[in-house]
Amino acid sequence: MSRILITGSSKGLGRATALELARRGHEVIATARKVETLADLPVAQRLSLDVTSEASVRRAVEQAGRVDVLINNAAEIAVAPLESIPFEEVRNLYDINVFGALRMIQAVTPAMRERRAGTVVNISSVVGRVSLPLTGVYSSTKWALEALSESLRLELGHFGVRVVLVEPGEIGTGALDAPRAYFGENDPYLPLKAERQFRPREKMTPPETIARTIADAVEAPEQRFRWPAGADAEALLALRAKLDDPAFDTALRSAIKLQW
Repeated sequence: MSRILITGSSKGLGRATALELARRGHEVIATARKVETLADLPVAQRLSLDVTSEASVRRAVEQAGRVDVLINNAAEIAVAPLESIPFEEVRNLYDINVFGALRMIQAVTPAMRERRAGTVVNISSVVGRVSLPLTGVYSSTKWALEALSESLRLELGHFGVRVVLVEPGEIGTGALDAPRAYFGENDPYLPLKAERQFRPREKMTPPETIARTIADAVEAPEQRFRWPAGADAEALLALRAKLDDPAFDTALRSAIKLQW
């Protein structure tokens, strides 16, 4: 079985993934900023890790020892129009969602390269392929992660290291119940915000379902790169692949009931 380090394991998808991989017999190294939030996880190792801190990343990787699989899961989301989202929030999202993943990659993959074995799993999103209004910055971080992963796949593949992208749709973790949002009292985008309400959690894909896809991707013998996860992600990406831009725009507006 593999030793698997997962970032952002304290809740939601990261926790579900840790549980699923531990259930399958893997040695899971669960990490979170506050290590006490991992106390009840039945895993091989629990470590404090802040992906925005190079010192924290370096310390956690040293404590983890050999890592066969890195799962870059830590991420945050914010909702706002692009014309007014604070740049402090833009920097925060990139620091966690993109730079955090890259910090982990730079810390873990040299040993994989030397062993000529290992797997990097980057948790992207369907919005890493299909951007939606009011989550443009979050989407852009996932598009960036997709670009990094495509390059990394070619760079590390030469040394026998796999790179995998998992692309979930909406996940019922609670993260979308009340995301950070930036709107003024008389914001002209408030009508769009009203249209872009997220579905109730119970109508989203359960995190356990996405966790099973992640675990399948880790264990898969084939060199498959992209793994859409959830029925909504599979349907949306299938439409994106077969329709031109005007036709897809019409289909997307219909799917998310957007009149804007």
